[in-house]
Amino acid sequence: MRLVASSDFRRIQGDGRRVRSADLVVLYLPTQAAQARVGLTVSRKVGGSVVRNRVKRRLREAVRHQRHLLGERVDVVIIARPSAALVSAAALQDQVEASFRRIGQSERHAGR
Repeated sequence: MRLVASSDFRRIQGDGRRVRSADLVVLYLPTQAAQARVGLTVSRKVGGSVVRNRVKRRLREAVRHQRHLLGERVDVVIIARPSAALVSAAALQDQVEASFRRIGQSERHAGR
């Protein structure tokens, strides 16, 4: 359920579609995988290791709660912008939810 291979990240970043929010960029690409896979990117621009790990924990929790909104056959990469370190966990969760809803809707429309 997680993306870990750098080749997958590069493929999605090169060929995927984007959904932007205030603190996140969400890239997605339809795939033949049996279920949705999600990967996170939190660069050093976001902050030191403590801050980056906090943002990653918050994003993992948001993904856990909102995964059901994605289509089954999609790979997703969430890129945290530096401002993600300054917002609350609830705000990140709202942004993930809105992004996943848009992805789920576009995938349902593309499947017709």
